[in-house]
Amino acid sequence: MYSSLSIVETKDGVILTLFVIPNSNTFKVEFGGEEIVVRSTKEPVKGRVNKEIIKEFTKLLHVKVDLVAGLTSRQKKMIALGITKPQVEQALRT
Repeated sequence: MYSSLSIVETKDGVILTLFVIPNSNTFKVEFGGEEIVVRSTKEPVKGRVNKEIIKEFTKLLHVKVDLVAGLTSRQKKMIALGITKPQVEQALRT
């Protein structure tokens, strides 16, 4: 279910590779191929999608998250600080 490329543990936390689909009806996290697919309800204007991703993943993982790459791209890399890969996988399963 989880690719080694989509969730990578580092000394600071976990890096997640996301592929974002904007303008969806509901916010949803899905798994496809080698990436985590995120359906965002926001338009890709003025960082709205990025803000929604940070807000929703913070609620989902209960840790500080930040985008580290892909601010203007559909493919993004996000870091979740102070969490392990198994903890992220468990949170994404629920």
